[in-house]
Amino acid sequence: MIRTTTDPRAAAEALLAGGLVLLPTETVYGLAARADDPAAVVRVYAAKGRPERHPVIVHLADPEAAIDPQSLGTWVSARPDFARALAAAFWPGPLTLVLPRSSRATDDITGGQDTVAVRVPAHPLAREVLQAMDDLDPEGAPHAVVAPSANRFGRVSSTTVQHALDELGELLDPERDVALDGGPCSVGLESTIVDCTGDAPRILRPGGVTAADVVETAGAMAALASSTTTPRVPGALPSHYAPQAHIAIAIDGEAAEAYADAAQEGGLDAERIALLAPASVPDLPGVMRLAAPATNEDYARGLYAALREADARGIEFIVVVPPPPDVEGIAAAILDRLRRAAAPRA
Repeated sequence: MIRTTTDPRAAAEALLAGGLVLLPTETVYGLAARADDPAAVVRVYAAKGRPERHPVIVHLADPEAAIDPQSLGTWVSARPDFARALAAAFWPGPLTLVLPRSSRATDDITGGQDTVAVRVPAHPLAREVLQAMDDLDPEGAPHAVVAPSANRFGRVSSTTVQHALDELGELLDPERDVALDGGPCSVGLESTIVDCTGDAPRILRPGGVTAADVVETAGAMAALASSTTTPRVPGALPSHYAPQAHIAIAIDGEAAEAYADAAQEGGLDAERIALLAPASVPDLPGVMRLAAPATNEDYARGLYAALREADARGIEFIVVVPPPPDVEGIAAAILDRLRRAAAPRA
């Protein structure tokens, strides 16, 4: 098993040496590698079982360096004014911008596309790691890492270091790689991804930065185009974030009870059924309660932990009641993750 530490400098040293780091961010834990080290990036793909044409997000510490085509070591070749406005409003934070790539953004990062996804994380330890990389290797600054979610591809994301170790610890190199413990993630869902390659922003994956946030900041938002014209981005496949259990999405407590009853009538024991629903939804007789979040933000923070708990307890059927819709909150992102988790496996 790899070493666990709370020292960002130790993580920075591992990354600079070609190692991988289980890295905390405010969204989820990532499996990080130095972005300009192709051999390390290959190791990320291999450990996750990630398809080689599936792009990853470049994480940087400096918002201006991340989005300025004229900055040293830039990863982007152009930026519209609305992209700069979004970066100014939400970085550091759970927002990823997709922009035309520079020559530094190689095919192993972009999935062979002419775009690159960039983000400035808000988690203090993630930022300290990036800063320590610059301090240790100033000639290579500003440094960047790729950090796709620290889980096997398509599985439930990790929101604690133990989740990440359970998923990938045995697949990493104890001589080269480390786990950085930054505590539980504060947001709990992956970043919002916004396509900034057109005349107006388009949300490709919902997250903590909402559509209302984007419209308020950018002044407009484009409709989502077809998959043939939209850049490929992480977490956008029909089936993703999936536990071992089958998930049924119910509109309310009454529908949840009907799903649980049908599962038992079909021969499934009640102890193999679980409920995940807001606190306002009553418990179901004989059915385990995974969580009862009081707010949508609590729901987001605890979603992946609840799905992992179901797997740990051998649950086979999860009845889920989504949180109530909120125009300016994270409910749309939660429903997006639930729908992908419930989708038929490829």
